[in-house]
Amino acid sequence: MATNTKTHKAARYAVPVAVFGVAAATIAMVPAFANAGGPDLPKVTAQQLIEKIAASDVQELSGSARVSTDLGLPTLASGLLGGGGVAGGSADPQDKVAQLANGTHTFRVAADGPDRQKLTFLDGKDEYSLIHNGTDVWGYDSQSNEAWHEKHDEATAKGKDGHKTADRLGASPQQLAQDVLKAAGTTTDVSVGDTAQVAGRDAYQLVLKPKQSGSTVGSVQISVDAKNGVPLRVQLLSSQGGKPIVDAGFTKVDFAKPAADVFAFTPPKGAKVTEGAAEADKGGKGEHGKEWKGLDAFPGLGALTGGAGDGDVKVLGEGWATVAQISVPGGKGLKDAEAAANGKDAPKEAKQFIDSLGEKVNGSFGTGRVFSTRLVNALITDDGKVYVGAVTKDALVKTANAAK
Repeated sequence: MATNTKTHKAARYAVPVAVFGVAAATIAMVPAFANAGGPDLPKVTAQQLIEKIAASDVQELSGSARVSTDLGLPTLASGLLGGGGVAGGSADPQDKVAQLANGTHTFRVAADGPDRQKLTFLDGKDEYSLIHNGTDVWGYDSQSNEAWHEKHDEATAKGKDGHKTADRLGASPQQLAQDVLKAAGTTTDVSVGDTAQVAGRDAYQLVLKPKQSGSTVGSVQISVDAKNGVPLRVQLLSSQGGKPIVDAGFTKVDFAKPAADVFAFTPPKGAKVTEGAAEADKGGKGEHGKEWKGLDAFPGLGALTGGAGDGDVKVLGEGWATVAQISVPGGKGLKDAEAAANGKDAPKEAKQFIDSLGEKVNGSFGTGRVFSTRLVNALITDDGKVYVGAVTKDALVKTANAAK
């Protein structure tokens, strides 16, 4: 297996390996055609369908959508990584979008070009809205009556996670599809599957499958509007079968221009307003009101959620078999994390999380534990390294052994 040992510094939230692998040179097209079973549509090749997506100039739409994510996280880890409802607590959009990583969420969506977008998350009776309107970006939580605000010059600057604040409003089927297509390379077979209907629209299905063994991903299926080329639904399927790992799609969509007042927002009377990202690094309150920064407080474990700070990252392998090797600053590893979690000032969630980590493994890399989900596996070693990728546990251990 080829190994790329080029090293770069990890941004705080850039540690986990990209879900769909590293972009390679060209897409390997399979000249398959749409099959019967759905709407009767003209036959297209995968190349033609991708060109249709690329040529789509739709910038105005409104409707509703649903995102379901089933990573198979342990109950405790699910809570720590965003298992609760979207409404409630801080109005910081980074916190809210992170909660899409687990469970099922519904939302209303509206867009009018690059300067106006709105997502309203609907979980229960409360709402959380992200609004980008010209020079302003707002987040508002109806349950806590808290608002978050950035001016456009701040919102267009890249944050610690390497993304623009306004870009986080693009957590949509279109954005997911673009991410998938960018990642498809010579390690991917791309074909056209059955036709379908999504949100009442006729659609083709673009299917991406790994050529390599060892990936946790079985395929990615993108439903594409037959008329305008807009991706309507994205499904990430596990190589082990079962329900989709991720299923994100419109349930209703209208490509008419939304009314201008859809994007207007003024904080309600009495709302607490936080300007900019001044409180982004303060950390949240634990179950008993203790201030702590989640997994970042524990050496080694922070890498699971991107908290490796200035740790060095090496990209091992390619495509769907890509694994990130992270050297935790100071060489602190699993043993240090266990000691920190057992400390008298540590919240009980920390020890519970340590206990929820998977089985101990060993090899030429040394010893460690594997934290497993349906999509991503992470190996945390005793000597301060983390290996993480959308690969099976066996493939991950094999890569760690070869890297030593």
